[in-house]
Amino acid sequence: MAEQSFLVHDLTVSETISLSAALFRSLKWRLIGPYRGGRVVAVAGDPVDAQTFYFGSTGGGVWKTNDGGMTWENVSDGYFKRASVGAIAVAESDPNVIYVGMGESTIRGNVSHGDGVYKSTDKGRTWMHLGLAETRNIAKVRVHPHNPDIVYVAALGHAHGNNPARGVYRSLDGGASWQHVLYRSEKAGAIDLALDPQNPRIMFNSRTDKHPNGLANRSGLLGKHLTAHGSATVTGIFDGDVEN
Repeated sequence: MAEQSFLVHDLTVSETISLSAALFRSLKWRLIGPYRGGRVVAVAGDPVDAQTFYFGSTGGGVWKTNDGGMTWENVSDGYFKRASVGAIAVAESDPNVIYVGMGESTIRGNVSHGDGVYKSTDKGRTWMHLGLAETRNIAKVRVHPHNPDIVYVAALGHAHGNNPARGVYRSLDGGASWQHVLYRSEKAGAIDLALDPQNPRIMFNSRTDKHPNGLANRSGLLGKHLTAHGSATVTGIFDGDVEN
């Protein structure tokens, strides 16, 4: 196998360094705890501090590390009314701002539901509830890369029954109010969101079809373009067999 090399660009000194792939061969994944957090489906890092990370567990709230995982602290106890976390996002433009969507979206027999969205403006020291409790299970939260007050929520909805709160929500005021900007049916829940980093007005959303027995076996992909003035148009890219 031919030797590979990597180019690393240091923005602080404007210098590009060539590193051999051999330097990375000894790197291995290892467990960094904590051991009582439960299953984890949501992880986010501070865009400025490389040692600060957050994760949301399916039964233990939000945890934070300031030392790259050497130690962890639960930062949601006393603020959250539910323990199951489905999504977490740190604002790129202001890492003090964190949004958490409650209720895991990895559906299984004993899935736990949540109570909407929580927000912190002080890196997790305190939290406030922003509503959307009827969404129950939130799959993704995305924050506009240049404005921490613009946030999107992909709501899977009720794991075991029809739910009109499914779909995509948008807030333009930091969660003080929400708009239900994308809805297909009581069975079609939003499962993922992705914003174009070059043009965050363009957003892709995928959805999955939920049934009363809790099993999902159909999915589709939607493209959504949000204009600069806040109006929205939806273009279907691939609908598969999702029930509209």
